[in-house]
Amino acid sequence: MEDVLEVYSRDYNPVRPVLAMDEKPFQLLDEVREPIPAKPGSVKKVDSEYERKGTCSIFIFTEPLTRINRKSK
Repeated sequence: MEDVLEVYSRDYNPVRPVLAMDEKPFQLLDEVREPIPAKPGSVKKVDSEYERKGTCSIFIFTEPLTRINRKSK
């Protein structure tokens, strides 16, 4: 962890950008029963039962040392 924090504390260098990557696993879900739409005087009704349709991973890549990010320090 200390090595990563040391990299992020470096001065910004556009020739040698620092890139960060993060990943989040995510479940793909589907409704088992169709929701009942809202009506005047009644809210939308959604069943809590679901069907699992698999998983995926969401990735983000960012350059944390850019000029925009340095202004907020």
